Amino acid sequence: MLHLNKPPPPPGTAAEQEEEVYKILVLDSFCLSLLSPLLRVADLRKHGVTLYFPIDKPRQQVADAPAVYFLRPTQANADRVAADAAASLYASFHLNFSSALPRPLLDRLAAATAASGSAHRVARLADQYLDFVSLEDNLFSLAHPRSYVALNDPKAADADIEALVDAIALGLFCAAATLGTVPVIRCPRGGPAEMVAAALDARLRHHLLAKPNLFTEASASASVASFQRPVLCLFDRNLDLSVGIQHDWSYRPLVHDVLGLKLNKLKMPADKSGPAKAYDLDDSDAFWVANSWSPFPRVAEEIESQLAKYKQDVDEVNQRTGGNKDGIEFDGTDLIGNTQHLMNAVNSLPELTERKKMIDKHTNIATALLGHIKERSLDGYCDCGNDMLTKGTVDRSTLLGLLRGKGTKADKLRLAVTYLLCFETPELEQVEAALRESEVDMSAFQYVKRIKSLNTQFSASSSSSATRSNIVDWAEKLYGQSISAVTAGVKNLLSSGRQLALTRTVEALMEGKPNPEVDNYLLFDPRAPRSGSGGQFKGPFREAIVFMIGGGNYIEYRSLMELAECSQPPSSKHVIYGATEIVNGVEFIEQLAELGQKAGLGLGGGNNPPLQ
Repeated sequence: MLHLNKPPPPPGTAAEQEEEVYKILVLDSFCLSLLSPLLRVADLRKHGVTLYFPIDKPRQQVADAPAVYFLRPTQANADRVAADAAASLYASFHLNFSSALPRPLLDRLAAATAASGSAHRVARLADQYLDFVSLEDNLFSLAHPRSYVALNDPKAADADIEALVDAIALGLFCAAATLGTVPVIRCPRGGPAEMVAAALDARLRHHLLAKPNLFTEASASASVASFQRPVLCLFDRNLDLSVGIQHDWSYRPLVHDVLGLKLNKLKMPADKSGPAKAYDLDDSDAFWVANSWSPFPRVAEEIESQLAKYKQDVDEVNQRTGGNKDGIEFDGTDLIGNTQHLMNAVNSLPELTERKKMIDKHTNIATALLGHIKERSLDGYCDCGNDMLTKGTVDRSTLLGLLRGKGTKADKLRLAVTYLLCFETPELEQVEAALRESEVDMSAFQYVKRIKSLNTQFSASSSSSATRSNIVDWAEKLYGQSISAVTAGVKNLLSSGRQLALTRTVEALMEGKPNPEVDNYLLFDPRAPRSGSGGQFKGPFREAIVFMIGGGNYIEYRSLMELAECSQPPSSKHVIYGATEIVNGVEFIEQLAELGQKAGLGLGGGNNPPLQ
């Protein structure tokens, strides 16, 4: 795309040196967030992009340069492109849309450029099918904010929910097109997962009718040996609510939760130690790659170890290049040897400088984390939450001490909701009193409590079809989805062991063997005739794409990566994790609070104080 939709020349060749086409890049906010984790400004310059601009800001004419546009296919963007062409802002326009440009918008754009006599400036228009944010090789997001609220809001209009379901299906279609393979789709019955699965199945079937299509092109270029269809496992966030709100002690989830990691970038505010800083935390950072899943104390030890090694290497370079300290004249051999040391030192300087930058970066991050840990007793929250989730036990005095002690209101609410979810008959009177003492907004707590109460009623009334029907109708009216989907998180959390419900289910779906946990999961195969049962496609699968509707997190991502790493034989499984958005515990508890307020379950309705 950056090479005007032509294959870029091989690096280091004469063809690359001859290609001196300097370009302008114009983006909307979504496509900027799409490029942000993948390319830095220096990378854009390597591909001939000298300037980049947001499409919604005024721009000056650069009449002799071609412009590459990368936009979502919206009416506002199409109109802006037409206005730019009419104003002759650039020599030529290479238009790229993140997904297919609908025919009405294409006609509108064509009519506008024809009317202004600027149609000749549009050199090319391409649908790129890139409507998702790739954060890592095995991690992506559709960047749909507040998706859990949107799908669970009892007051949401059907049209709004359908539009979001279609948008999620479109993002998954783009991910499948980028991978170049049509997946077999599995999902639980009921709720958003089934809605998205049906919409994606229909979209893939419609696209496969065309020949050639995106998938025939990909399969033609792929080797036969490497081609095997993956299973796409769709889940609703209600499968496991606790993972979305728990405190975690690993470096990456801590940075995301406490410091607000976004799009692989971390912004550190100005403080006493210095001005504001911005850091990239991605696969270009060797320390991050090696240590981001380690417990925080181990990360702190590793930083100290790296610093000691750095100082040792610097001292070694200084000793080798420090000259003769005994006052004896050099002979020729000494001079040659010292010159060699000096050259080696010069060559090692860039590497030492990069190491020092990396150590300084993670020292600053760890120092900031340590400040929050001490101020908020985050180690206590992590330990207490971990005991409840993995051991099924809780020290009530510790729990109540945390709820009355240090920590933000969001910290206390997250711990209280975790307690509520982890035990079938929790003693809530003292917990609720402690939250009120700390002036915590109870909306999220009451929302989850209502869901859990609903689950109890549902179980108790299963013998009475009339009562059961009334409860299900009420649940669907209040929460916008089936009772089983809403309450599944409660049931799954009662299982013991460290493996997450999500990971356990994915493992069962990949194995493809009879398993009561997944036997009732629906199967959609877009390549099979609609009349066929599709039973032969139930597995086993070597590759899985796991997608969480309603918001994912780094804890689930780590658990799925461990599943792939621990597979036998080694490297026999490959898992990609995606979500409507990647949210931390504070963001998710705020969405639960918003739903509680919408349902009228909080203290003081919708005028509750923010969770700070």
